[in-house]
Amino acid sequence: MANERMGGVAKQRKRSITASEILFRRYYRGQPKERLAEAQATISALALGDKIRVLRERAGLTQADLAKRIGTQPSQISRIEDADYNGHSMETLRRIAAALHATLRIELVPEGDKPRRLLKAG
Repeated sequence: MANERMGGVAKQRKRSITASEILFRRYYRGQPKERLAEAQATISALALGDKIRVLRERAGLTQADLAKRIGTQPSQISRIEDADYNGHSMETLRRIAAALHATLRIELVPEGDKPRRLLKAG
């Protein structure tokens, strides 16, 4: 957690919670492992938007800042970071990666491969 000095008093900044964490806390914590398996598709959909938001925040950028860097509107960045957004274009993702000094990597995984554990039962 980052501390900021304000008038001689250290102020604790609250950590952002990802959409994945919120979903897990609300719907999956303490549930049977079978229910967690259903969450895997949802979690993977959230992952891209979460990653973009986290990288943007680490870079100290607002949505408006990032939008300006890639030549779009802040509302487009908001949509891209939204869990329900499915319209990611390769060109936009490339521009975002470049603006955030990140590498864009696309992965195809055969359907028969066992998915990685994203959540723990409990």
